[in-house]
Amino acid sequence: MLTLEIARVTESAAVAAAKLRGRGDEMAADQTAVDAMRRELNRLPIKGRIVIGEGERDEAPMLYIGEEVGLGEGPEVDIAVDPLEGTTICAKAEPNALAVVAFAEKGSLLHAPDIYMDKIAVGPGYEPGIVDLDASPKDNLMALAKARGVPIAEITACILDRPRHAGIIGAVREAGAAIRLIGDGDIAGVIHTANAAETGIDIYMGIGGAPEGVLAAGALRCIGGQMQARLHPMNDHHRARVAEIGIEDIDRKYTMEDLASGDVLFAATGVTSGSMLRGVQFKSGGVETETVVMRAKTKTVRWIRTEHGSAK
Repeated sequence: MLTLEIARVTESAAVAAAKLRGRGDEMAADQTAVDAMRRELNRLPIKGRIVIGEGERDEAPMLYIGEEVGLGEGPEVDIAVDPLEGTTICAKAEPNALAVVAFAEKGSLLHAPDIYMDKIAVGPGYEPGIVDLDASPKDNLMALAKARGVPIAEITACILDRPRHAGIIGAVREAGAAIRLIGDGDIAGVIHTANAAETGIDIYMGIGGAPEGVLAAGALRCIGGQMQARLHPMNDHHRARVAEIGIEDIDRKYTMEDLASGDVLFAATGVTSGSMLRGVQFKSGGVETETVVMRAKTKTVRWIRTEHGSAK
């Protein structure tokens, strides 16, 4: 029932954000996406609760963690949102900005604080445990190369282009593998590992946002793959946030199922065109969007191209 409804949620956010592509205003693009997504969520026949959102109530007026959305009838669902994944990407009109949401059964999504998270992910078709967050980049790359029966030079790792990743980048290059550096959007980076034949990305590694890690795990649950993660606090404030939400073991290594369990429904709509989805297209008399909707229980992936009747 919710397959088309969840698509409308991300479509609305994507169209709203796309109107500000290339304008250089990250905050305005993000806020307009938040407003549009919230309107659509409140039209759904669900008892929804935001568990991954725009921050705490005092920090975010809408889609804050703990906010209740929906019509208050129907299934109880936990909701993770990223109304504009890649705010900088959108502001610069660069590739791979997305509007993203995930629904899951109540209690199925990790309530991750808005801090950093160390992640590693690969797509489907490998033996369980093929890579490990605690192994060296070289060991993980060698394991993938051996499993695929190719030299390590044919393995490509996706890594956020950040100064904190200088060590990982150096280790990957020293091992002989290729690197796809991305400026933002690590949800898309993780998802790309699930279709390496088309994206050319075999493994994702590095430190990104913890909320994005939960959303990415939800997507992989639907399409297959493996992921491990660990919270990566940078300061005392981060450590206090972890304690506040009740996480006792800050060093715990999470599996994909720890991050997102149960029946997950995931949707993403392209804001700017990229390797996964085409961005919003404004045309005379209407708008076109491209969305992917995935469900963990059925392992279905639906690609939806929609023509909306008005660009207003």
